[in-house]
Amino acid sequence: MKSKIFPKTALLDRYWIRLTGHPSEFPLNARIFHSACLISIGALIYNVPFNFFVGLPDVAMACVLVLILCFGLYYASRFLHKVKTSIFISNFLGLGLFIFTYFVNSGLSGPSDQFFLLFLLLSISISPVEQYKIWVPVNIGIVLTLHFTEYYYPKLFPDPYSSRLEHFIDQTSSYIEVALLIFFCTSYIRKSYEREKLSALIKTKSIEKKNLRIVKQNQELESLSAEKSKLMSIIAHDLRSPLSSIQSYLELLSSYGLDETEKIDIEKDLLHATKDTLALLTKLLAWSKSQLHGISAYPEHLNVNDLLADTLDFEKTVASSKDILLNYSFDPDLTIYADKDMMQLIIRNFIGNAIKFTHKGGVISVSAKTEPGSCIISIKDTGIGIPEERQQDLFSLKAESTFGTKGEKGVGLGLLLCIEYIKAQNGEIWFESTPDQGSCFYISVPRNAAISNHPFELN
Repeated sequence: MKSKIFPKTALLDRYWIRLTGHPSEFPLNARIFHSACLISIGALIYNVPFNFFVGLPDVAMACVLVLILCFGLYYASRFLHKVKTSIFISNFLGLGLFIFTYFVNSGLSGPSDQFFLLFLLLSISISPVEQYKIWVPVNIGIVLTLHFTEYYYPKLFPDPYSSRLEHFIDQTSSYIEVALLIFFCTSYIRKSYEREKLSALIKTKSIEKKNLRIVKQNQELESLSAEKSKLMSIIAHDLRSPLSSIQSYLELLSSYGLDETEKIDIEKDLLHATKDTLALLTKLLAWSKSQLHGISAYPEHLNVNDLLADTLDFEKTVASSKDILLNYSFDPDLTIYADKDMMQLIIRNFIGNAIKFTHKGGVISVSAKTEPGSCIISIKDTGIGIPEERQQDLFSLKAESTFGTKGEKGVGLGLLLCIEYIKAQNGEIWFESTPDQGSCFYISVPRNAAISNHPFELN
């Protein structure tokens, strides 16, 4: 049943909107005026033969005249867009019609007072707010004047009814007519209000969505700007500084007469500065590539011990130069499903940071354990730890690079690369750190391709 009724209702609504005007074309009061004109035209078409039937030919002829005027006002407002003029004229015509019917239709004994009230409702509905002070007192003033006139001059208001039946029919019919007109008018006003409210709500939500998109775009622009600033900072300062150091070492070697011991010391410092600069360039190029072209991982089944042994042996030598003990042990049969180059870079970064922030005589331990579907590699040190205020932004561009225990300087890109690389492999990274006691970083990697298809979330 509903499937048949609702399409008809929607069709009638569309026709009614075409007759009264679309909301984008006419304001609400204009559409109410058009509706009132159409309803009045229907009521007048009924009233013309009815008044002839009850013996009121003068009222019937007046209705014919007003019917023609209603058509004219509706056409002028709806199709010629002369809304204000049409409404103003209709107020005068309506009051004139009801004054006339009051005189010829029994005054207080007839239904004219009901029509004055109906017309007051219509005047308030269709007139601009600033005109209320005109039409409300005018309507009330006319009715009071007519009542007092009838009270003092009752002979001006003859009784046109030839029987009680005609009086009964006229009063009852007028009441029903007024009640229906009030219902249709108020119903239309309410529907229009709800439609306008819904439209405003939709526009508000649309604006909110647009604002959210703008905010998101601004955040993305700010992020891009931060990345650009970070890159410029690295190029302008962090990259220039080690290159300047290398230049200074080379100038010392070539320009001054140094003994063999001094040359050996400078050559060691030069080699150290060159390695740092190379590591910096490697990170910078890797990060720039990830920002320009995105990151693509090529995972395969890898034995953890075979994957990390060479890298850890090299880092063990680096750690020993700082009198730091680097221990590691893995199950020889433990495998993971990961990208070889990415995993080696990640481990190098975390081991390098552990060495950087651990004092002489400290210990770094690297181990791995299995979890359902994954392998967790942990890197624990007895270093200086991470201050609480830096922990939240550690894996973002907001993170500031800090000096190590021997003045080592980083650029703040290593951890950012690590988090991007581990996400590309559907893994995750988290850490625990206590200032002055050390840190432990955990790297979770899938053990097989099936788990790798379900990405982890970064905590």
